[in-house]
Amino acid sequence: MQRREYRPPGLQPWGFRGMFSAILIIGVMLMVMNLQADAQTQVSFEQYTLDNGLTVILHEDHSAPVAAVVAMYNVGSKNEKKGRTGFAHLFEHMMFQGSKHVADDEHFKLLQEVGGNINGTTSNDRTNYFEVVPSNYLELALYLESDRMGFLLPAMTQEKLDNQRDVVKNERRQNVDNQPYGTAWEKIAKAIYPEEHPYSWPVIGYMEDLSAATLEDVMEFFRIYYAPNNAVLSIAGDFKPAQAKEWVKKYFGSIPRGTEIPRPSPMPVTLSEEKRLVFEDKVQLPRLYLRWPSAPINTREDAVLDVIADILGAGKNSRLYKTLVYDRQVAQSVNVFQASQMLSSQFSIEVTAKPGKSLTEMETVVNEELANFFKEGVTEKEIQTSINHREADLTNSLATVLGKANSLATYYIFTGDPNSINKEFDRYKGITPAEVLAVARKVLGSNKVALSIVPEGKAELAAEKKTLERKGGVE
Repeated sequence: MQRREYRPPGLQPWGFRGMFSAILIIGVMLMVMNLQADAQTQVSFEQYTLDNGLTVILHEDHSAPVAAVVAMYNVGSKNEKKGRTGFAHLFEHMMFQGSKHVADDEHFKLLQEVGGNINGTTSNDRTNYFEVVPSNYLELALYLESDRMGFLLPAMTQEKLDNQRDVVKNERRQNVDNQPYGTAWEKIAKAIYPEEHPYSWPVIGYMEDLSAATLEDVMEFFRIYYAPNNAVLSIAGDFKPAQAKEWVKKYFGSIPRGTEIPRPSPMPVTLSEEKRLVFEDKVQLPRLYLRWPSAPINTREDAVLDVIADILGAGKNSRLYKTLVYDRQVAQSVNVFQASQMLSSQFSIEVTAKPGKSLTEMETVVNEELANFFKEGVTEKEIQTSINHREADLTNSLATVLGKANSLATYYIFTGDPNSINKEFDRYKGITPAEVLAVARKVLGSNKVALSIVPEGKAELAAEKKTLERKGGVE
């Protein structure tokens, strides 16, 4: 495979030029975020595919001299196996450690010197990497993305793996194991999903799996999932399409196609019984998590559950917030949402109690409100208010070139069609009070997982005491 090298247009050490570029990007992003919503309701784009299977999406936006590049791979923790968890997240780190033509740590350095904004994220369903740069450095961003897609393995070493494995382990300690309420999602996932379900383990992985991973294990994972035919390259901002296409072909065109990867189908789950867990943690206030298995992303039922979540918990006038926080003043906060994912989703109600209040009281009030919901139903106005808020949220997410590049890539990965971004609210059209009530009864009337996290030594504050799990074992 031939490699055509990138020759930077006068890269300079960090100084006035780099500072100016950084200030320019920040200022432009703030300016664009203040644009009126009406101008952001439709996203135009061009889509094409290279011979090696790489999908490319181009969106022109000449309102400011910046460009965003998003390389999103159709791989997340859902593609891992039991005993080999955390690989997708590990690669989020490994991809910044240098490749064949880019020295160790040079990826960050080269982009930061021109004022770039760089990062990566991993979820259950996808991994993405992005750069926002002054538009005259778009070629640099494309060159760097292509080099780690096509030439990461020649630069991968046992030393780098060990180093980044330790970084991820430390990240887990800081953000999960030693974080108040940090293991809640992990415990709920174990309770909701069967042991072999790919959502039953956390994105960050388990310590023992990270320790057991060999260099060959990790390299094989890369060979399978980080191929051009398993990725989408989304470019948005101030550029000329003809020039961008030339660069994309120059840097990505020679990367070999990978093996074809079977896409996992939706894997909905149901609970045969209610599961109740209690966990004592180093927290100040008890918190109750109620989770129901729900419909996968991009379905009609997923959209209806979004509306239900808004009616119950979005804003200070929502039903649960008003009752628990304002009227009865027993809760510190309420959070309700539909956690939408590819294979299966979760509908969540989270309530943090005020000092001196028990989670039994929290759950009692929640159950009363749900009973009223089932009995009285909802109004057309509540439905429309929810949809209006979601339209505003989508508009705000498209206020920057990075937001548009990321959204186009995300819709492609999740639906196979980036134009779904312009049809998002077709799923919400015609939602009726009767439909909302039917879905609410179906989902929220079924078995759930109820997790109580309480301060150490105060298990009596839990919603119910059936399974008491302490840090160090199960009693």
